Amino acid sequence: MELRYSEEVRRAKEQGVPLVALETSVVAQGLPYPDNLGAARACEEAVRRAGAVPAPIAVVDGQVFIGLEESQMRRLAEGRERLFKLASRDLPVAIAQGATGGTTVSATCELAAAAGIRVFSTGGIGGVHRGVAEHMDISQDIWALARFPVAVVCAGAKSVLDLPKTLEALETAAVPVIGVGTGELPSFYSQSSGLTLEHRVDDATAGARILRARFDTLGQGGILFTVPPPEETSLPRADVELHIASAMAEADRQGIRGKAVTPFLLSEMARRTSGKTLRANLALLTNNARFAGQLAVAYAQGSRG
Repeated sequence: MELRYSEEVRRAKEQGVPLVALETSVVAQGLPYPDNLGAARACEEAVRRAGAVPAPIAVVDGQVFIGLEESQMRRLAEGRERLFKLASRDLPVAIAQGATGGTTVSATCELAAAAGIRVFSTGGIGGVHRGVAEHMDISQDIWALARFPVAVVCAGAKSVLDLPKTLEALETAAVPVIGVGTGELPSFYSQSSGLTLEHRVDDATAGARILRARFDTLGQGGILFTVPPPEETSLPRADVELHIASAMAEADRQGIRGKAVTPFLLSEMARRTSGKTLRANLALLTNNARFAGQLAVAYAQGSRG
């Protein structure tokens, strides 16, 4: 696979500066303009402040880019053309047809691994959807996490999912789930979920030791670091559940299915909470990027040592 690098990422690779991958579906589909562009810039800056270099990943005109120039990111954010939401299975089609789109967690994991990037920051992962017994909707993110040696930093799985089943699916796929400063799985907008995690770390140095054991010593697949969203913008779990139930009922009424569900629910949740979920989303994205930058730096320092 031919990968194209932005000038900043190319220099970082040449100089051995640690990189942090960033997904771009949140820009192309997940957030409204101009909040999406502001979020992308804030995440990049958080990674840089931690001492790493951000590498947002996307497919532009059929070419895979590791790192985006300002004009490319703005193109994804403004959405003046048809932009694809690209999971792993969509990559060959997008490349063959010269399409442009933002990468989801699964596609970003795959492309980050191909570029030799070991740390990736996102908002929340996909997983097992509610009502899975009826429609078997399970995200490719689970498969990608199991397969590709990338540490994914997130605020847990998206709140609209079946969180207990998602945690079980990750366990079945042999993906370690590590709480960052917590022994409980965060639930994206909320700091708590009621689901206990077996493993936790309290800083990036401890997290980097796990990366070296999983990637360098054992040669295993991905790992999930779950960071609670900032307290000042997090929402009570009970309130979020009520809004999710209403938003999902509306999605069913409109016949919304598949990839369109998550963007619809995010937009509907923002409307129903007068923008509180949007503010929480923006804050947790930056918070995750900050820890991802610290993790990438700690991993690189330990590897050199």
